[in-house]
Amino acid sequence: MKEKFTTTVSVKGKGESKARAFSDALSHVQGAMLKSSGQVLLRIEPQDVQVVHARETVRKEAFLFFFLRRERRTFSVELEVTVNVTAINPDKVDFVTQ
Repeated sequence: MKEKFTTTVSVKGKGESKARAFSDALSHVQGAMLKSSGQVLLRIEPQDVQVVHARETVRKEAFLFFFLRRERRTFSVELEVTVNVTAINPDKVDFVTQ
């Protein structure tokens, strides 16, 4: 009934800082696991994180094309996260009909 397995999930994230980009990407791990398996997840433990892509985008802005010039930076990352998963497989549970 209860199973443990290891899998790798690919996730992406964006943010205004490097930490926010990583945080956003790691927050998508659970959603990616739910989409890939039809099991009830009890625990997801990240074991390893590999950075596939890390990008910084700089965009220049100005108010009315001349005033208050500034640069806006956006960071994006793509990660491969290896996770240990503890799950319950509902197909292996015998339900009694009444």
